[in-house]
Amino acid sequence: MKLVYKGKTKDVYSLENGNYLLKFKDDVTGEDGKFDPGANTVGLTMEGAGKAGLKLTRLFFEKIRQNNIPTHYIDADIEAATMTVKPATMFGNGLEVICRFRAVGSFTRRYGMYAKEGQELDAFVEVTLKDDARQDPPISEDALDMLGILSKAEYALLKELTKRISKIIKDELAKKNIELYDIKLEFGRVGDDKHIALIDEISGGNMRAYKDGKYIEPLLLEKIMTN
Repeated sequence: MKLVYKGKTKDVYSLENGNYLLKFKDDVTGEDGKFDPGANTVGLTMEGAGKAGLKLTRLFFEKIRQNNIPTHYIDADIEAATMTVKPATMFGNGLEVICRFRAVGSFTRRYGMYAKEGQELDAFVEVTLKDDARQDPPISEDALDMLGILSKAEYALLKELTKRISKIIKDELAKKNIELYDIKLEFGRVGDDKHIALIDEISGGNMRAYKDGKYIEPLLLEKIMTN
């Protein structure tokens, strides 16, 4: 296999059969030694974070597959901390799609004049550009269409899939009395027909989850959900 991309939290290798292998690392995003799923930099290294993230990712991808939602997931090897996926192309240089059930993080930083911390939101979907230099700016449906990144029809599908996937994950967490505040997802085009599918990972590092009003760290979240 051949290394094709070295990421913040995962490395990507190409396989001879045309698929890709994602190698999960123990690095997580954050600032000043504190974890932050929305950060653009590696903030700290947490031993076991790679395998923990992959365990949770496998759990959720398999649940999503059962609901006939398209993804790039093929299988996972927990001990090797690797996941095999179908090749996918990004929208532009990459988009992140956030689904918010409560006001927290950048939402309250931007809209704090109106939003209260922890305020309930009705599965609010927002899209940001993957652009570290510009701190991942939010982008509207019209701008995505005008800039040729995503058509309005594709945006509508992206929004629908985001809500469906986020609801599945929210319901799974609720079985353990955990509340999902927000989650960050990524999508791409997969297959010969270039259909829109969920890509990347779905781990504690991609979401904010709370139990009894207290934030749950990614490693603890994995233990609770997979034991």
